[in-house]
Amino acid sequence: MVNAGYETALVVADGRGDEHREGVAIHDVGLPRGRIDRVRRITRRVFDKAVAIDAAIYHLHDPELIPIGLRLRRMGRRVVFDSHEDVSKQLLGKPYLGPVSRRVLSLAFSVFERFTCGKFDAIVAATPFIRDKFLKINPRTVDINNFPMLGELSAQNDEGAARTKVCYVGGVEAIRGAREVIRAMEGVRSGVRLELAGAFSDPMLSAEVRQYEGWRQVDEFGFVDRAGVRAILGRSFAGLVTFLSAPNHVDAQPNKMFEYMSAGVPVIASHFPLWREIVEGNACGVCVDPSQPHEIAAAIDFFAENPDQVEVMGANGRRAVLDRYNWAMEEAKLLNLYESLSS
Repeated sequence: MVNAGYETALVVADGRGDEHREGVAIHDVGLPRGRIDRVRRITRRVFDKAVAIDAAIYHLHDPELIPIGLRLRRMGRRVVFDSHEDVSKQLLGKPYLGPVSRRVLSLAFSVFERFTCGKFDAIVAATPFIRDKFLKINPRTVDINNFPMLGELSAQNDEGAARTKVCYVGGVEAIRGAREVIRAMEGVRSGVRLELAGAFSDPMLSAEVRQYEGWRQVDEFGFVDRAGVRAILGRSFAGLVTFLSAPNHVDAQPNKMFEYMSAGVPVIASHFPLWREIVEGNACGVCVDPSQPHEIAAAIDFFAENPDQVEVMGANGRRAVLDRYNWAMEEAKLLNLYESLSS
């Protein structure tokens, strides 16, 4: 937005204070002290800051901000709601909710969504699947896919150095297959090590997997910045995105998959139909049953033992990103939407 000439402000709640970075004015309303505080007090402070900024367009990303989006809309402001996940499906996969609670909350949120989101000026959806869902609610819905910026994560390694690692980059969670990936390392015959870049969301899960035999084959980095991710990709011959089957995963498009592809790193992905279409359709990796560690291990060994396939599939993935799965194409759609709202 800054590059397109828009005066841009970002309202956050991270407790790191206000700052001005790369043309964006960042306004911090303070760190929440838990889920209830986030929903009640933080949303109020976000609303107050939003009104003070006096923007021409408000773009909201979090479901708990929908009520203040409606308030801004009643004040005559233009409001866009950005659904980067299918929340009703996401609720069905929450492990801390019981099966009945999951279904009730999912249904309740679906009703709430249908009642509220038709009142916004536009909806931005993170995937075509979410777009199609919201088109029934709000005809001014567009999908803006979270594809990588060209060249941002181009894998860089020492000239002539072989790629000898497999990597996983992203949040480390049970639903994202953390247990199965670490278990898979127990069955890897080639002696490859896993570079794990991301934070554990559950301390108990972290403690559990460290007891697995496969943890001996893991190099843990925790959260890393973009330069760190680029370095890890430069050492890796394959990237893992073996999320477990969940309502919010099957039709998702995980950005890490496309980031691996953009860096020329072959993908080992879950065998969901959409993911298979992307990975196998572009011949840039292999798909496995994410619940079966031995399949993940076999895929890792395949790439470790076939560097020619790493080269070919890596090039295919990079080409697919250059041709289709890149931010430049999505950015144009977003700018067109904002221009239509500003006219």
